[in-house]
Amino acid sequence: MKDFNALIIGTDINAYYLARCYHEYTGKKADMLGLIAENEKPHAFTRYTKILNMTYVNNLWEEEVFLNELEKYYLKNKNKKILLISSNETYGEYIAKNIDKLKNKFYFNYPSVELQSTLVNKELFYKTYANSILDLPQTIYFNVSKDNKIPKNIKYPIIVKPANVIKFKHANFKGKKKIYKLENEKELKEVIKCFKNSIYDDTLIIQEYIPGDDSHLHDAVVYCDKNGKCQFVSFAQIGLQEHGSRMIGNAAVLINGYTEFDGVDEQINKIKSFMESINYKGFAEFDMKYDAREKKYKVMEINARQGRCSYYITPCGYNLIEVLANDLIYNKKTKFTKVDKIQLLTFVPKYVASKYIVNSKFKDKALSLWDKRTNPLIYKKDNGFKRKLLILKIAYNYIKAYRDNPWNWK
Repeated sequence: MKDFNALIIGTDINAYYLARCYHEYTGKKADMLGLIAENEKPHAFTRYTKILNMTYVNNLWEEEVFLNELEKYYLKNKNKKILLISSNETYGEYIAKNIDKLKNKFYFNYPSVELQSTLVNKELFYKTYANSILDLPQTIYFNVSKDNKIPKNIKYPIIVKPANVIKFKHANFKGKKKIYKLENEKELKEVIKCFKNSIYDDTLIIQEYIPGDDSHLHDAVVYCDKNGKCQFVSFAQIGLQEHGSRMIGNAAVLINGYTEFDGVDEQINKIKSFMESINYKGFAEFDMKYDAREKKYKVMEINARQGRCSYYITPCGYNLIEVLANDLIYNKKTKFTKVDKIQLLTFVPKYVASKYIVNSKFKDKALSLWDKRTNPLIYKKDNGFKRKLLILKIAYNYIKAYRDNPWNWK
């Protein structure tokens, strides 16, 4: 048992905690392939660490380079079982596209390219699943390269976000944000102009703004096995999201197994039924917001991978690497479970949680759990001096980010 290598693709927080999961499960270092652009420093989250072996590749975003690197790794380790897992959509898509080339060399579990595209591309997502059992926000579409007239039937405030997250990653412009909350047509025109002047040439999603502070946001982590059967669903209330312009929409503080709103079991059953109905395979993350007007959890998006904050299911008893290994390598059968253990996850220091969580009930609950919290980046077996300095710098940057980014999302 535990006689396999883990090859993780990526260098972000997601990649780091996957390496942590492998180390927690096996006691061994994970191997990691990461992109590093010319004249740039390595990504901070996977620097100064003792739990992984990093290899940087200049052009890893290119599919041919990606496949060549996987082949090199396989040839060096072909006498071992290799668990292959990506931390982002681009590499996940490459794995799914090349399943015939990779399936006899690596163990992995991803949905088909066609299915991934209906989730990764937000326009396709909302259109494809408009009549599904999921509750979705009201949505209209604006194509940056084709449309010029802004629809007149928009009720403000609104949420605006790019439909194509992969193209968006490669677009750079002043004021770039992952998600925009806009109050009027003037602000919408300014945002559209920024996108038009960039390399982004796809659709913008324009949605109703669902009222409520960050504590109306919810997260669910799902795993469907290699046969498309849902093994578990978690359900967490978010109390604070990131405030940095490029990080909006990411959870900063959440509590699994806890929410102030009704209908959790019903929503979990909807998620399970939906995922099995589309024959999903692998990890996925649901981003939801509770709409108190309709008493529904509206699904904002589904990430076709484990999410940035999904590590919290590990201290709940579901180590992500162990889950994959049991399914793909050891062929263990598992009954469906609702992951309902109370678990606080936080990326931010206590000062930020105390000062910026708006919902006092959630804040009190989070602070009462603080001594048993988990932070994906803080691992007692990976606490060298430089790593400790890095964690302190990240904490300081959070304090600065919340101070410098006033918030009006209520």
